[in-house]
Amino acid sequence: MSNRSARAELLLLDEVFRDYGPLDFSVRLWNGQSWPARLKGEPHFTLFVHHPDTLRRMLLSRGDLYLCEAFIYGDLTVEGELSGLLRLRDYVEELRLSPARLARLAWLWLLLPKGRSSQRSAPRRPRATLKGKRHSIYRDRKAIEFHYDLSNEFFANWLDERMIYSCGYFPTGKEDIDAAQERKLDYICRKLRLQRDERLLDIGCGWGGLVIYAAQRYGVHSMGITLSQRQHAFAQERIHRAGLKDRCRVELRDYREIYSEPFDKLVSVGMFEHIGEARLELYFAKAFQALKPGGLFLNHGIGGGASVKRRLKSRFIDSYVFPDGELVDIGTVLREAELASFEVIDVESLRRHYVLTLRHWVHRLQANRDRALQHVDDSTYRVWQLYMSGAAYYFDIGRLNVHQALLWKPTADRRSAAPWSRAYMYGFSTEEVPGAASAK
Repeated sequence: MSNRSARAELLLLDEVFRDYGPLDFSVRLWNGQSWPARLKGEPHFTLFVHHPDTLRRMLLSRGDLYLCEAFIYGDLTVEGELSGLLRLRDYVEELRLSPARLARLAWLWLLLPKGRSSQRSAPRRPRATLKGKRHSIYRDRKAIEFHYDLSNEFFANWLDERMIYSCGYFPTGKEDIDAAQERKLDYICRKLRLQRDERLLDIGCGWGGLVIYAAQRYGVHSMGITLSQRQHAFAQERIHRAGLKDRCRVELRDYREIYSEPFDKLVSVGMFEHIGEARLELYFAKAFQALKPGGLFLNHGIGGGASVKRRLKSRFIDSYVFPDGELVDIGTVLREAELASFEVIDVESLRRHYVLTLRHWVHRLQANRDRALQHVDDSTYRVWQLYMSGAAYYFDIGRLNVHQALLWKPTADRRSAAPWSRAYMYGFSTEEVPGAASAK
């Protein structure tokens, strides 16, 4: 490739990032040239562009799909902080250009080399191509299968020993992932105030970690439902090995197919993102119907503030990770819950906890790369590496959040038996809280 083409790429990088501020990253082109020529300190990450036309195509698309695909299929690689790739994408996407600057960028862009990137002969994770009505039972099942039926062994390489695929709970911020996930399970059980022999329904139970824990530690009769066949088989096997068949079961069932008698308590952790905003009314109506009067429902889901809702959309996530997934802001969630006649009695953000969880997952995934590649191809490994690194970044800057909303189904007299304080959630009574006084 001619020096003129490489020079055009370097000039274009100068123009695009001239207002970026102090540079903390570097770029190395396919011909070995580096940009910028001088950098203060060590870069947080280095972007390696392996093909002459990659930069041209990245700037043409501006969205996240081509950039992420370029990483997935090896047109570019990152050394250092992978989240920096998403940070650069945000900057390019939000560029506001004057006519003069736009003309200069267009001229430089036309000088960039054209041609096909890598031939990509290696196995590829396909884009999701779902058919049928959006958020129908059939299509939702296919969306779940696309993500969760990948390989139980792949997920086991980086999740905790209980296979919990939602954020952990870090009381001190220093716990390892196994301890944090066990604390999260117990935290949920405490919030629900589970009592022995109560009936608990877990909507979207994953690999069964919560239903097994609740049955073992709190003596409840727990039932979980999932749309993933591999999760279902895994959970049933674990229940059998734990000797809990008389207290615990998991069924292949959609939340719209809950027909058994009402439960004492309901929980949904990390499934809410698959429902879709248009189905929230039905979702909360089915949950209300499935719960006894006076019962509690803990809904744990990812969303973002209404002010950043537009920026939460990602073609990469929809195409390669969570097809048909939708993130709904907490205000909309609570409004829909109240319209379904629930009373909201507690809401908590666990955003910082998800940052730590994702960092643990990414570290474990990368540390177990060779074992992971025994179960998935390299492009799929890169999809998970990128999506979890990106999610950690967006939780860290507050663009994503995760909330636990504790909902109550009122009794006829609307008198709640809820404790006066939140002390019970943390494992101690009100009398043990320094400075607390008993109500007279």
